Amino acid sequence: MDATREVEVVVIGAGQAGLAAAYHLRRTGFEPDRDFVVLDHSPGPGGAWQFRWPSLTYGKVHGMHALPGMELTDADPARPSAEVISEYFDRYERTFGLRVRRPVDVRAVREGDGGRLRVETSEGVWSTRALINATGTWDRPFWPRYPGQETFRGRQLHTARYAGPEEFDGLRVVVVGGGASGTQHLLELAPYAAATTWVTRRPPVFREGPFDQEAGRAAVALVEERVRRGLPPRSVVSVTGLPLNDAVRQGLANGVLDRRPMFDRITPDGVEWDDGRRVDADVILWATGFRAALEHLVPLRLREPGGGIRVEGTRAVADPRIHLVGYGPSASTIGANRAGRAAVRDIRRLLAEEEPVAA
Repeated sequence: MDATREVEVVVIGAGQAGLAAAYHLRRTGFEPDRDFVVLDHSPGPGGAWQFRWPSLTYGKVHGMHALPGMELTDADPARPSAEVISEYFDRYERTFGLRVRRPVDVRAVREGDGGRLRVETSEGVWSTRALINATGTWDRPFWPRYPGQETFRGRQLHTARYAGPEEFDGLRVVVVGGGASGTQHLLELAPYAAATTWVTRRPPVFREGPFDQEAGRAAVALVEERVRRGLPPRSVVSVTGLPLNDAVRQGLANGVLDRRPMFDRITPDGVEWDDGRRVDADVILWATGFRAALEHLVPLRLREPGGGIRVEGTRAVADPRIHLVGYGPSASTIGANRAGRAAVRDIRRLLAEEEPVAA
């Protein structure tokens, strides 16, 4: 397609944040394909959930919040979360007629003509007055670099490519990372692996008791402050701590969650510390998180010297036409819902201010 199509709003991404934004656009009078379009590069509905490993059942998911306007009910906790949530998102898209276009790869967003934005994709070009970016983090797994990494003779993989514990049967596994994924991997691997070793840069903090609204607001405020200063966001989980449930308690008691400090180097046969300690390993599993997938926005030069995009609410301070949802403080399922609503409210105001006054 060579023709440039014009819409009022382009939504990039159809995970929780993108669907929430699309819902609020439609609810406030915007029509799909006429006034806005949702572009998603995934093969099917489900956002990043569709890529989660099969052993991550719905019952193990922490804090999945329903999309606006439709509850997720009667889900079997024993089914893989990838299946449950993908089916839910599919039903949601069809119920509200959001007409998500997929698979569409957004390659770049540039300054266009007449104050509009030019969105270049694998399926042609859209011209838009406003953009809601909801691309999440799944496509940018973070791999730390350590001396000797390239010499390791075993296998290295990231959480993004973890398919379940069975493939590690009889192997010695080093799990790197102090987040929820790291602890989940260790608890799953223990019955299969010949040995597991857990290493983290910082001592893990386990959270006892319920995580109430006040604690949630405080955690989000810490993440939001970084975003306001133009620094790369940390995940909300990084400031909330790890929930201390029965499985984690058991892992602490039996030594599976016996954390060691970060190693200093990787050797062909494992990892070593400067004090002389070493662990032989067949696999290094990097549960080291993700970074925001924002490469397509590079032509707009939104990044601050600190490396992040400075955001007020969801609006990019450097360009009020751009809203980031599911970024920084809204990178949780409930946060994404609220961010989608807030972004649409601000965009409606922006578009109304730009409307020509009748003579």
